[in-house]
Amino acid sequence: MSVYLHDIPLPEARSRFAEALQKAGLWRVLGEETIVLDENALGRVLAGSVWAKVSSPNYHASAMDGFAVRAADTSGAQPAAPLTLPIGPSACYLDTGEPLPLEFDSVIPVENVEALDENSNLTQAIRKPTAIRIRAAVAPWSHVRPLGEDIVATQLVLPAGQVLRPVDLGAIAASGNHEIKVARRPKVAILPTGTELVPIGSSLKTGDILEYNSLVLAGQVKAMGGEPTRFPIIKDDFDLICACVQEAAQTHDLILLNAGSSAGAEDFSAKVVAKLGNLLVHGVAVRPGHPVILGTIVHSPSSIVPIIGVPGYPVSAALTIEIFVEPLLAKWLGRASVELPTESAILTRKVVSPPGDDDYIRVSLGRVGAKLLATPLSRGAGVITSLVQADGLMILPRGIQGVEAGNPVQVHLYRSRAELDRTILCLGSHDLTLDILAQFLAKRNRRLASANVGSQGGLIALGRGEAHLAGSHLLDPATGDYNLPYLKQYLPDVRVRVVALVGRDQGLIVKRGNPAGIKTLEDLTRPEVRFVNRQRGAGTRVLLDYHLSLEGIVPERIIGYNREEFTHLGVAASIASGRADCGLGIAAAAQALELDFIPLFQERYDLIIPSEHALSNLLEPLFEVIKSQEFRMEVLKLPGYDVSVTGTVISEV
Repeated sequence: MSVYLHDIPLPEARSRFAEALQKAGLWRVLGEETIVLDENALGRVLAGSVWAKVSSPNYHASAMDGFAVRAADTSGAQPAAPLTLPIGPSACYLDTGEPLPLEFDSVIPVENVEALDENSNLTQAIRKPTAIRIRAAVAPWSHVRPLGEDIVATQLVLPAGQVLRPVDLGAIAASGNHEIKVARRPKVAILPTGTELVPIGSSLKTGDILEYNSLVLAGQVKAMGGEPTRFPIIKDDFDLICACVQEAAQTHDLILLNAGSSAGAEDFSAKVVAKLGNLLVHGVAVRPGHPVILGTIVHSPSSIVPIIGVPGYPVSAALTIEIFVEPLLAKWLGRASVELPTESAILTRKVVSPPGDDDYIRVSLGRVGAKLLATPLSRGAGVITSLVQADGLMILPRGIQGVEAGNPVQVHLYRSRAELDRTILCLGSHDLTLDILAQFLAKRNRRLASANVGSQGGLIALGRGEAHLAGSHLLDPATGDYNLPYLKQYLPDVRVRVVALVGRDQGLIVKRGNPAGIKTLEDLTRPEVRFVNRQRGAGTRVLLDYHLSLEGIVPERIIGYNREEFTHLGVAASIASGRADCGLGIAAAAQALELDFIPLFQERYDLIIPSEHALSNLLEPLFEVIKSQEFRMEVLKLPGYDVSVTGTVISEV
């Protein structure tokens, strides 16, 4: 193949490279490994989702330094009518974080009590007072961190593809995991070539050029998740370069052959690639960065190693890594490729661009009033300080010969909004299948952010334009139908698509073995049974109220009817921790915390999606997921679910 393949359009160059790697089976995650969870996991990419093994905290903990009490014992305490509580039977001192004894349900901060020991104050007698005086009542579970307040066992902690941050390491540890599965770091060899190059720290003479490109490239590769190896400078000797490239191919996944800046250096590198493998591209229509080389090196009769010839000028070299290496490393690591957020800005100076190239122009940015202003930096390919000063990148596509000052331009920022741009916001009712949905969407470069505000809260949020979709299972007592009767009430002027996500069982979650012998809603009225409810507006609470009215049960007869949790797992955690004996919820939540489940009702859980979002590119992967057999099989691993309706469009109104 000829080594003179200049001015290939960027999309075609990318396509050639990707097709060659796909054919070789290299357009995928390269491999996985299991590592111990420690600080060295920072920046690694999860190869599998992380699920909580334990709850955090795993016991009721005091949130303050103070005295554990029974809330009922504090009833009636007032500033003018204080109550005295003896230490032992009615109160005990706890430091922050200490377990709350089973006989108590609240903590009074130490500053809110008075010591009664003679000739002493509370500080002196803090651990061994005989009694304390209080001047205000406390509510149950005041100043207590309940079991599962942060993490509930079995919930999704992090999805596959997550690049681990310091806080992620803490969340993984808090969830009971001490090992994680991560993508193997791609090994990238960086070979600087050029007789004129000298190492950093050298005393320079005329004609010498400090070799720092490999340092910049290695930093970029490392920041992108790769494992760079910087080879020593290779002089312009064809056979020597060939030998070094072959050596690098034995132990690396990618080779970056960085040409010197002397005339003909890039063609020299192209000839090396052509001899050792397959030269796919020599010359891409981008500015700066024309002399990019894309190819493959034959590693063995059955395998190849990709090679990229990187231009010698530092700005061109850095841009080549952003355009070609970052997407490749993202594919190999199983993470999303970096997408810089964009802002509309006003250009402060006219720029002229060659009509045949995609022109990458570095700019500095400044906000003046309501305007974001973009000032072009030096265009020189060898001006590395322009990389340091750049706040963003303006790209002028082929065919555009320039932009006048004062015109609006789109700028790609080096301070990122990309993750938010691919976030799907779901408000409304809680369901465990949303975690599964989030896991599948993460593999499709989407992030599902959900907040549990109840079915009614989700519909209200849609009406205000605050979410892309809402999860809802609102039963209409008059018709027996789900969700549709409420659309006119909450979304009268919004066109929506109603899509069934799952059918599911609702029932009573009780302690393992059901020691209280709870079987029906009528049993909730027994004086010894403590109930935990869902919040007002939750579909589960609407369902409960509907069936209570059918059976003529007055809510006031149920102890704990006004005690609220915002998720099914929250209800289950309350029961598992002993705060309640039962609650209405779904079977999967009961199984998650090893509780028993008494099925009572069946319902349909829908996604309510405004039509403008349902038709958007953002939500396309969501519909792909819920229609996939893979998603349905994963849902069926949870108890109490029916996927026969999954993906069905119930209505478009």
